Amino acid sequence: MADLPGSVLFCCTRNSIRSPMAEGLLKHLHGRRVYVDSVGVHGDREIDAFAVAVMDELGIDLRRHRSKTFDDLEDGLFDLVISLSPEAQHRAVEMTRTAACEVEFWHTMDPSIIEGNREARLNAYREVRDTLMRRIKDRFPGPLTPVL
Repeated sequence: MADLPGSVLFCCTRNSIRSPMAEGLLKHLHGRRVYVDSVGVHGDREIDAFAVAVMDELGIDLRRHRSKTFDDLEDGLFDLVISLSPEAQHRAVEMTRTAACEVEFWHTMDPSIIEGNREARLNAYREVRDTLMRRIKDRFPGPLTPVL
C-alpha cells in the first residue's frame, strides 16, 4: 500500500456526477486507507439521479452526497488532486500553486450532455463510471476485492 497517497481530492465542474462517482469508487475500493473528498467549480446542485442509479448497480450509494465547491473545503491540503474537467483542472492548478501536492488531469466525458432515451443516457453514465473504475484501479493499486 506504499503507493497510495494519504488523501485524494477529485474535482469536476459541478460535483454532481463525475467527481462523486470517482470519490465513491475509490472509497469502495480502498475504504479508509485513503482520505477521499470531491468538489466542483460551481455548486448549488444535487447529485444527479442517473449517477446514483449506475453507482447503485455496483452497490455504491451516492444518495447522501452533497455537492460542494472548492470554496467549501475546510482544508485544501491533499496529497493528490485529480481533475475530471478542464474547468476543474484550471481551478486545481490555482488551488495548489503554493501546496506540495500532485495534480493530475483525467479528462472525463460529461454524460449529462448525452441525449436520447433513458437507456441511452444510462449507458453514457455507465461508460463514465467504468472508465473511472479502470483509471482508479490502475492509479491506486490495492486489494482484489472492495473494502466495505
